[in-house]
Amino acid sequence: MGWGRFPIFILSCVMSCCLALAGNHLLSVAEPIPYTWNIPAWMPKPIVPTDNPMSKEKVELGRHLFYEKRLSVTGNFSCAECHIQAKAFTDGKIVGVGATGDKHPRNSMSLTNVAYNSVQTWANPLMTTLEAQLLVPLFGEHPVEMGMAGREQQIVAMLQNDLKYQRLFAAAFGAGNNSININHLAKAIAAFERTLISVNSPYDRYRYSGESNAISAAAKRGEVLFESERLECFHCHGGINFSDSVMHERLAFKEIAFHNTGLYNLDGKGAYPPNNTGVHEITHKAADMGRFKAPSLRNIALTAPYMHDGSIATLEEVIDHYASGGRTIHSGLFAGVGSANPLKSQFVSGFQLTENEKQDLLAFLHSLTDESFIHNPAFAAPE
Repeated sequence: MGWGRFPIFILSCVMSCCLALAGNHLLSVAEPIPYTWNIPAWMPKPIVPTDNPMSKEKVELGRHLFYEKRLSVTGNFSCAECHIQAKAFTDGKIVGVGATGDKHPRNSMSLTNVAYNSVQTWANPLMTTLEAQLLVPLFGEHPVEMGMAGREQQIVAMLQNDLKYQRLFAAAFGAGNNSININHLAKAIAAFERTLISVNSPYDRYRYSGESNAISAAAKRGEVLFESERLECFHCHGGINFSDSVMHERLAFKEIAFHNTGLYNLDGKGAYPPNNTGVHEITHKAADMGRFKAPSLRNIALTAPYMHDGSIATLEEVIDHYASGGRTIHSGLFAGVGSANPLKSQFVSGFQLTENEKQDLLAFLHSLTDESFIHNPAFAAPE
């Protein structure tokens, strides 16, 4: 499921159609079982929209829909094709590839702790809810992902004619065909995605649960480097979710930030590749060229390749990029000296690192891998 651009007016049209399909008179709604957050006390709860409260039944419906291949134009492509549990809900590809083979300009983002994201894409400050974001891969045409634009009634008919979905929608939203609609589909998938919470990495057990030996001495040294002003990593990847675009119940306001990391500098004036200019695509402001969200670093060792366009293959190379204060591309279409990008973040200033220090930093990043998250049967495809 991709995380790209989708004009707001199209989103409005799709949502209007979805609501129309819902009908005017829903049948009586069964009492759902409230969802219980299975997270430790040190981790704040996510913020849940008032119009989409969590329930056990809604989450289970969303899990089935997340893995439902009939929600694609080809009938063999689901959300899970781009968000694989074993890869912390990424796909291992440079950029996302849709049901018809259409390539997305951006790397498929991890869904790790997506409930804590204050914005739901790489670079669209207007896309703030999972419910709205779901409509992008489902109905977007540039690029095609699920490829279901114009097929809203086909989706509803498929679900209404399926005994399993009749039962699941009834449990989540009430009995009757009127409860089976795109609006409820989006709410159910969003509810499932909010449960994808990772809080049991070795680092979590060390830092928050008092297990002093949960991470290695090298990882402890790496944490000190990560949190140092010398490397500046923590400025963009700090806090409980290792990101500065975050929201949860203990924050007074949503934190939203986008950064230019000197990945490109095509013209010496800060230009990025024309199909990937970041927040600039939304605002058209020159200062927003190349600004993208700093994603969570949780499970980062599982989510290669890296950056918004998947253009850096390994964590070692990511560290080299930041150590250089920006990437230099010596030849070709994207040639340029990223460290000289005039729009680059002040926190990407470069640093020197010994080989031993680099290995310590890598050990720390690997300590953020949560094995229980990638093997949790509650997040896997239904039997």
